[in-house]
Amino acid sequence: MSNEITIDINPVPKPRMVRSDSWKKRPIVLKYWAFKKELVLKANKAKLKLGEELNIIFYLPMPDSWSKKKKELMNDKPHQQTPDLDNLTKSAQDCLCEQDNFIWKLNCEKRWGYKGKIIFKR
Repeated sequence: MSNEITIDINPVPKPRMVRSDSWKKRPIVLKYWAFKKELVLKANKAKLKLGEELNIIFYLPMPDSWSKKKKELMNDKPHQQTPDLDNLTKSAQDCLCEQDNFIWKLNCEKRWGYKGKIIFKR
């Protein structure tokens, strides 16, 4: 069995939820709920179970406006813009765990990629 599971999906950060989100459908919240539904389906299909240590690499897609040369230069390089890494990590934990209090160690990165994906390492 492989030590890594790759889920092909564009990572979405966990938004700060407010009470009005139950009736006022903000675009970021709708995007997050769609992401959560898709991630859960793909994780179940891949038989992904999170352990007490999380090792995750988030690949965020490079903008279409970037030149081919810039994309080649930036591929797999650290992503140092929004969204914040902690919000991406919260998103993965929220989607894949009912309770995440058993997780005691995080090792997470965010990088540029040609397409969005999340790699879970064991």
